[in-house]
Parts: sequence; structure tokens; C-alpha cells
Amino acid sequence: MTEAGNASPRNADLEPADWGPLSGLPGNPMMWLLILGELVVFGVAFVGFSIAREFDPVTFEASRSQLDGVQGGVNTLVLITSGWLAALSVRAKRRGASPRPALAASIAVGTIFLVVKLFEYRSKLSAGITVDTNDFFAFYYLLTGFHALHVLMGLIVLSIVLKWDSLDNLETGAAFWHMVDLIWVVLYPLIYLVR
Repeated sequence: MTEAGNASPRNADLEPADWGPLSGLPGNPMMWLLILGELVVFGVAFVGFSIAREFDPVTFEASRSQLDGVQGGVNTLVLITSGWLAALSVRAKRRGASPRPALAASIAVGTIFLVVKLFEYRSKLSAGITVDTNDFFAFYYLLTGFHALHVLMGLIVLSIVLKWDSLDNLETGAAFWHMVDLIWVVLYPLIYLVR
């Protein structure tokens, strides 16, 4: 029992938790902790790739030249467009409109990324280029495959949010999706373009 004038335990449970500086971020603060962790993991992998490239620049350049920069560029546009559509869904919800059309479009466009990536992998594998070919392609498959897994997870998150489209859920899903965009915007030039 609680004394009169004090908040009941039930009402206290409804109070939002104090997440410190994360409290002001859109969406669930736990997602921001996950995003921070993922950015650290990818950052370490990017540094590892860059160090390995310094030790064997000839192999890395010869291998990089076998990649299709156009496919990587298309996927960059695809993810940026999908991220923009996810942001539009959040904006629609804030204005009292349905976020579902923009979010469904974001999911559809995001799926194109995986289709393009599968064609790219098929092309490399049919040419006999595997994770064992050399260090460049080991990093290529590791980094792009890990990112593709994040794209798949992001599409699942957005699909869940499509069904339960509260503003908090939309902001949380969009935050994860924007992290996926950001990682690709760094990954694409690092692997496909930088000499």
C-alpha cells in the first residue's frame, strides 16, 4: 500500500526512465546504445581494412578494380532514398497523417539493396572470387556481408514498425535505418573507390 499523496507504484512505472544525455534523442534510448556499439564495431573493421591495405596496396588496388562501382553507387542511392522515405514516415506521423505509405515504400526500396548485393555476390562467386581469394576479398565479403545482414535486420525492424506505427517506434526504427545508411556511405567509398 502507498500513503495518500504519494505516487502509486503503478504510476511510478509509467514515468520515463532517465537516460541522461540519451533521453533527448528520438526513439528508444536502447536503440541508440545499440547504434553506438555497431558504429564502434564497423569503425574497428574499417581501420583494420585500411591498415591491411597499407601493407599490400598492389593486391588491394588490383582487387578493388574488379568491383563494379556502379552497383555500389546504385546501392548508395537506394539506401539514401530509403532513408529519406523512412524520415518522411516519421514526419507524416508527427503531422497526424499515416506514416505507412512512406514506410512501406522505404521497405520496398531498401529491399532493392539486397537484390543488387545478391547479383554482385553471384557475379564474384561465378568468377571464382571468394573470401579465400586474398585479404581484400576477405574484407570485402566480411564488411559488405555484415552490412547486408544489418540491412536485412533493418528491413525486419521497419516491417514491425509498419504494423505498430507509434511515433516512438517510428523514430526508433528510422534511427536504426539511418545508421545502416551511414555505414554504407562510409563503406562504399572505402572499398569501391579509394585507391
